[in-house]
Amino acid sequence: MVRCSNNLVGILNIVTLLLSIPIIGGGIWLSRQANTECQRFLEKPVIALGVFILLVSLAGIIGSFCRVTWLLWVYLLVMFLLILLLFCFTIFAFVVSNKGAGEKISGKGYKEYRFGDYSNWLQKRVDKNWNRIHSCLQDSKICTSLIQESNTKADDFFKKHLSALQSGCCKPSNDCNFQYVSPTNWTRSPSSSLDNPDCSKWSNDPNVLCYGCQSCKAGLLDNIKSDWKRVAVLNIIFLVFLIVVYSIGCCAFRNNREDNSWKRYHP
Repeated sequence: MVRCSNNLVGILNIVTLLLSIPIIGGGIWLSRQANTECQRFLEKPVIALGVFILLVSLAGIIGSFCRVTWLLWVYLLVMFLLILLLFCFTIFAFVVSNKGAGEKISGKGYKEYRFGDYSNWLQKRVDKNWNRIHSCLQDSKICTSLIQESNTKADDFFKKHLSALQSGCCKPSNDCNFQYVSPTNWTRSPSSSLDNPDCSKWSNDPNVLCYGCQSCKAGLLDNIKSDWKRVAVLNIIFLVFLIVVYSIGCCAFRNNREDNSWKRYHP
């Protein structure tokens, strides 16, 4: 008689197998629709993740339903390594995302972001890949809404809530003391400070703006920090799920071994 644990492992892996199909399909769709560096960068990891989930699910289904002990052993080994890897990544994500935050500016609805406030590890990763990230940010059109609001008055703009990326990439730093013309159009004045290197990089050209600024990198890091914290919380939930599945899989593996032993001695 098929044991309950074998059925549970098989059913859970049928669900994950079905989930892998849209993931692979999404990766293939991205590869066909890719027009930018960002989309081309995403397609391979998405397809690889889908194929990995598909293969692991197949191993779990065949190992549990067909009582193939060695395949179930491989499945449990992969699951154990995945749990270990996910646990280490979750701890790392909490540590890395624990540093850095936006600075509130008096009389402004938005915050200022400084690159040096964030994790050194994240800073190095962003610096190393900035050319690719830079083109991705431009492709994402994060400043489009501000460009279109050319008639916004200064007082209304300064009260406006901006995302970390909009604050860092779409306007000059507050340190520069530039004169406001429109959300993405600013002029230098005699009181303008150039102590901040970002001030010399600012351009009113909508294709340039402050995409090359340290503040833009800082805005990206603030986004990454927030995303990693959310991912870390989801990882904890996923870890609990994996541990439950792994425990059931261990029971199924033990059942398979016991059944194989019984058949060997009771032909």
